Amino acid sequence: MPRAVPDPAFWSGRRVLVTGHTGFKGRWLTLWLESLGAEVAGFSRRDGGDVTNAAAVRAAVATARPEVVFHLASLATVQLGYEDPAAVYAVNVVGTANVLQALRETQDVQAVIGVTSDKCYLDQGAERPYREDDRLGGYDPYSSSKAAQELVIAAFRDSLGLPVASVRAGNVIGGGDETPGRLLPDLIRAGQSGEPIEIRAPDARRPWQHVLNPLEGYLLLAERLAGDPAFATAFNFGPDEQPQTVGWIAERVSAAWPGGLDVRSAEHPPRHEAAIPSIDSTRAHTRLGWAPPWDLAAAIDMTVEWHLADRDVSLEQIERHGAMTAAAP
Repeated sequence: MPRAVPDPAFWSGRRVLVTGHTGFKGRWLTLWLESLGAEVAGFSRRDGGDVTNAAAVRAAVATARPEVVFHLASLATVQLGYEDPAAVYAVNVVGTANVLQALRETQDVQAVIGVTSDKCYLDQGAERPYREDDRLGGYDPYSSSKAAQELVIAAFRDSLGLPVASVRAGNVIGGGDETPGRLLPDLIRAGQSGEPIEIRAPDARRPWQHVLNPLEGYLLLAERLAGDPAFATAFNFGPDEQPQTVGWIAERVSAAWPGGLDVRSAEHPPRHEAAIPSIDSTRAHTRLGWAPPWDLAAAIDMTVEWHLADRDVSLEQIERHGAMTAAAP
């Protein structure tokens, strides 16, 4: 299948609701949707919305009357799961149920994209990449909340008929991520402050990719799902490259940052994190025509460029990303 790009004709004038629109992924997705001509409404805690408040969710849906919904609102790090596990389950699991329940009460919705994580898979020490039909699980609260979120989505889809698909990606990087405890934001802050940075588990490997890569897949999936309920299933969106180590990422960012970074290895052992080596994105490649145009080296360069720029280059990077996708064979 030839490589696909989002279709402005589909998005122009289409009513879209993005939960978590003020978060890292949400801000990039909202800007991309607006550039495609969509009429975007947002719902997030930063703007006074709370997905654990069912009445507030229903009111937001009733006002927006969305045709397409991207549900991104979540507590999004393993660290937060350890610090406040009950809150992670409330937001990620109950919040998802509240959003999907509200959407059952509207007649307008054509496609719902529920954003979970590659951490939803049970870590079985598999040497091959994980596929969408592999067993769900999760050692830590965050990871298990994402597996539970997948079960909620599947129930609303399979037994209640909601046109909802789940999308699984992880370790995304890009300009504007301010999340504490994530590697790239911590490295960027160290570069901006000139302070040394300690990194945990420098030999740990993760499937890093630029945030625009999976977001492009989410847009393509929504387009297909709006016209064909057969696309209401789970999709992986992971990089085609082999996972790289935390130490490699730190070295690459240090090399790209003016003057370099003072990177040190943490002396205390890190908390357990699921060692998901990579995910198999064959389904997205074959059914959607999706393929990530930016490799990891480009992703790091784009992230550093964004933070060093003297103006907002987000839209320019979206345009460059799309041009590279369109030009690829």
